[in-house]
Amino acid sequence: MSILVVGLGNPGPEYAETRHNAGFMVIDLLAENLRVSYWKEQAGAKVAVTRLGDDDLVLAKPQTFMNISGKAVGKLVEMYGAKASEVIVVHDDLDLPEGSVRVKRGGGHGGHNGLRSLTEQLGGGDYIRVRVGIGRPPGRQDAADFVLEPMRRDAAERLSAMIPTAAQAVLHVLERGVDSAMQEYNAS
Repeated sequence: MSILVVGLGNPGPEYAETRHNAGFMVIDLLAENLRVSYWKEQAGAKVAVTRLGDDDLVLAKPQTFMNISGKAVGKLVEMYGAKASEVIVVHDDLDLPEGSVRVKRGGGHGGHNGLRSLTEQLGGGDYIRVRVGIGRPPGRQDAADFVLEPMRRDAAERLSAMIPTAAQAVLHVLERGVDSAMQEYNAS
């Protein structure tokens, strides 16, 4: 069986250090921790495959831009025979306080265009989510500008500090299941 872990983000150096790329950052750390170094282009995504127990673990970073990332994920689910309900998606979340990490199964897209695209392509939103809290923009700043702007040093450091926790949450889901991960990461 194949397990698909997808980090949402936007390709290109101009987006690399933005809040919207929190999912990519988590996938990169997971790859480093699992000693995965070979990435290939596949189905519109950068993909790395390793073994986790008896399963293939597929790490993916869609290169189709956030708003249409579901196209790449849908193709990968089909290619690897993964169950859509067992796909783990890591993404930034404006509705969570900065510094928090939460795990959940299913739900709506909450205005997140990447999740909207995934839900459309996977035929529903019953996939597993690891949500990286980035908080709301200050004042009346547009949310799109907030998630796509280069971060000030202090904000970048705070986001970097959350990435290991989110990576650990993904591993917790993989090793002990989504219910255990929700109890562990949603308690605070």
